[in-house]
Amino acid sequence: MQKQVVIFIAPTGAGKGTQSDLLAEKFGWYHLETAKILEEKFAMGDPNDPVIKAERELFLTGKLMTPEIVTTWVLEKVRELATQGQSIIFSGSFRTDYEARTEIPVIEELYGKENVRIFHITLSEDESVRRNSNRRICKKNRHPIPDLPEFRSMTVCPHDGSELVRRELDTPEVARIRYREYLKRTTPVFDFFKERKYPIIEIDGERGIENVSEDIQKHFSSQE
Repeated sequence: MQKQVVIFIAPTGAGKGTQSDLLAEKFGWYHLETAKILEEKFAMGDPNDPVIKAERELFLTGKLMTPEIVTTWVLEKVRELATQGQSIIFSGSFRTDYEARTEIPVIEELYGKENVRIFHITLSEDESVRRNSNRRICKKNRHPIPDLPEFRSMTVCPHDGSELVRRELDTPEVARIRYREYLKRTTPVFDFFKERKYPIIEIDGERGIENVSEDIQKHFSSQE
């Protein structure tokens, strides 16, 4: 089987992390979560380093970080995974035109353009803010726990048993900033993909997790 690259582009709260986890679990692929890479870099870096300090401030206030820095860190991980023969699911990359134009040629070289699939999960601003203001993640592996009735009484992660926490980013004010930043800087990324003749698969993210998952997974029936 050819190694795959799956790219989810969506505003915060659209469920791209949840859908990435479901695909990763089903096919054994690697969920490359950009936010996790960034948080690890911040944790390992010198807190007094002016670059680390400035980028962390952008990250925590919901603004997009410097594309050149994000791209460097992400491509380090991509090359490592390609060497290991891993398929990759992206749930947070290609937030800017620069990132797409810099990273995609490398990904095409490592995996082949024919093995790259792009999904656009749509979500309204108000729904994005509502979901982000109430969601939690687990402390150990960052599994997202949606704000749905069946999950609200949970205190530990159903996947790994670790504590559930709220991220500093997940406030209504920050969520609204992030959504508008997404529209401003991420939407032009689609123009780049169209230039390169990539089909973009549109998915309605306003629906429940299972319905969205069914829509996505039908595009991978040949992998089963």
